[in-house]
Amino acid sequence: MALGATAAAVCVPRTDKRRAALIGAALGTLPDLDVLIRYADPIDNFVKHRGFSHSLFVLFPFALVLWLIGKRVSTRVRKAPYHWLAAIALTLITHPLLDAHTVYGTQLLWPLNSPPVMWSTIFIIDPAYTLPLLMAFLAALCAPQWKGIQTALTLSILLSSSYLTWSWVAKSMVGDKVTEHIRLKSIESKDYFTVPTPFNTLLWRIVITTAEGYHEGFYSLKSPNNDIQFQFIALNPDAQNIKAGRNSKRKLQWFSHGFIKTEIINNQLVVRDLRMGTEPDYVFSFSIAEKDNEKWRTIVPIKAGVRYDKERLKEIFKLL
Repeated sequence: MALGATAAAVCVPRTDKRRAALIGAALGTLPDLDVLIRYADPIDNFVKHRGFSHSLFVLFPFALVLWLIGKRVSTRVRKAPYHWLAAIALTLITHPLLDAHTVYGTQLLWPLNSPPVMWSTIFIIDPAYTLPLLMAFLAALCAPQWKGIQTALTLSILLSSSYLTWSWVAKSMVGDKVTEHIRLKSIESKDYFTVPTPFNTLLWRIVITTAEGYHEGFYSLKSPNNDIQFQFIALNPDAQNIKAGRNSKRKLQWFSHGFIKTEIINNQLVVRDLRMGTEPDYVFSFSIAEKDNEKWRTIVPIKAGVRYDKERLKEIFKLL
């Protein structure tokens, strides 16, 4: 919301700042209204969120349509048409581009069947990124005629963009450390991902996958010379070979870029997305099959509840 409001306000004349900020705030939340759509099951709800409503192939034409409507009904838009075109387009486009910087996954190229984009450079909520934009949004609402409003809006975007740029630098530094660790420990890695822990870009979570399981560790840029301490979690080979629920599992593999684990819990086959959460507590876990009379059968997916080990989280954040 804050990004959309600020992006819209910075584009238009001073007389339109407040109106543009309000419109930008509204349009900036529009793509996320796809959460109101109920699909066939919880897994579809999960993998289709940030789908068509976040596609650049949808949002660019939609911005043009809104602008053409605005030209017909609004004198303000007719007086500064290209300013308003930029405001509408930037508001809509910056939303999915920012979402793509998180680990969840954003289908920027829908309807192409490419895996969702997950640059995973910032956490889904990061005050250091949001605060400058929020202050600029409030300034556009409360003091739109202030002589320094354009400078304030521009500066807020530069500050937040600088922080976003830093997140890429930080991720690169962490990636170099992980690559070095894999080489020195001779780990036969299939793939790995790095993601910042909540509300910061200094402490990062790392998962390295292998054929037998995965290594999970944390690395703080405040202590760059420290080695990463990993724990290894072995996969259950029996769970990997169960064919029941494979369509659901295939969807989750595609959406998570293969970063999942499958385990058997209370005669149910449970698939967990390794990207969000920490061992053993993951945000998105789904039961996809159950054992009945010694046979596995596919079930309608059930989203598992989330629990967190507070003591483990305290230990992790001590690394900061």
